[in-house]
Amino acid sequence: MYIHLLELSNYRNYKQLSIEFSKGITILYGDNAQGKTNILEAIYLSGTTKSHRGTKDKDIIQFGKDESHIRVHVMKHEVGHRIDIHLRKNKSKGVAINGQSIKKSGELFGISHMIFFSPEDLSIIKNGPSERRKFMNLELCQLNKIYHYNYVNYNKALNQRNTLLKQIFYKPDLKDTLDMWDLYLLEYGKNIIEQRESFIKELNEIVKKIHFHLTGEKESIEIGYEKNVSIEEYEKQMLLKRDMDLKYQTTQVGPHRDDICFYINGIDVRKFGSQGQQRTAALSLKLAEIELVKKMIHDTPILLLDDVMSELDSNRKAYLLDSIKDVQTIVTCTGYDDFIKSRLRIDQIYKVTNGNVELLKTF
Repeated sequence: MYIHLLELSNYRNYKQLSIEFSKGITILYGDNAQGKTNILEAIYLSGTTKSHRGTKDKDIIQFGKDESHIRVHVMKHEVGHRIDIHLRKNKSKGVAINGQSIKKSGELFGISHMIFFSPEDLSIIKNGPSERRKFMNLELCQLNKIYHYNYVNYNKALNQRNTLLKQIFYKPDLKDTLDMWDLYLLEYGKNIIEQRESFIKELNEIVKKIHFHLTGEKESIEIGYEKNVSIEEYEKQMLLKRDMDLKYQTTQVGPHRDDICFYINGIDVRKFGSQGQQRTAALSLKLAEIELVKKMIHDTPILLLDDVMSELDSNRKAYLLDSIKDVQTIVTCTGYDDFIKSRLRIDQIYKVTNGNVELLKTF
């Protein structure tokens, strides 16, 4: 799987852009705030319909314009696919695959598979639970359309139930309608818990080997799925916490409060690990994500590295570079010496200057 061509129109600081990519490693080189990350963001958005930054569509559109376009040509098993994303300020986005409009974003998953890796990802261990849930959700939504269906519907039901909890404060007679939303949450939530359990189990097997090598065979890592509630106890706990839900006007029980735990040699890294251990665990997690995707889709994902190299020491850089040899990788950086010294095969180097992209070298 690889991206052949990206075309942008009125996207952030790009009025017009057309850039071709090789199957291997492409470097986007330039100073900060020139538009390198915007290119990665557009690619990621074409595969997931969302910005990795969590930015609203209207804020992506170039200042003074009403709409923006992204077009990506993807090759998968030697078959070409064209993905068109139409961002509009005052309307929802339009998405088309090979010229055919789609109604649900889930229809896009499976055509391409993106893994985004930025310096912020190295803090996933020490950050709050929402960041670790985001990791699970983004990966599972791309890997599993059934998970995406359950996740979308769970969140719709959760938002409706939370709105209802607020309304009951003023209209107590609405309390009886909570039962209906509880049933929806239980139906979709149980499926989410089951699929997350399976995902963490498979990820664990891969991450153990990677982390063991990364630490010079000195540390053993274990990832655990920290469920807010088990499937068996879910319905019971929802009923027990209903009075608390009404008091705080929000739903206390469910997979929207799950977390992932990390143990190195039996010690909880989130609480007691050093910064070095936390960053190594995070890197192991991202590298395991690449291997898991390969295993599950029987193809290679598209890897987007946003200025990650500057955050890693020489050993971790070497391991990461060794892991991307067979994956189409698009890298942003302010200097490409590390890549040249690594003797890694680089296919293209583009220089990005204030929204202008110039091909410097091909190899």
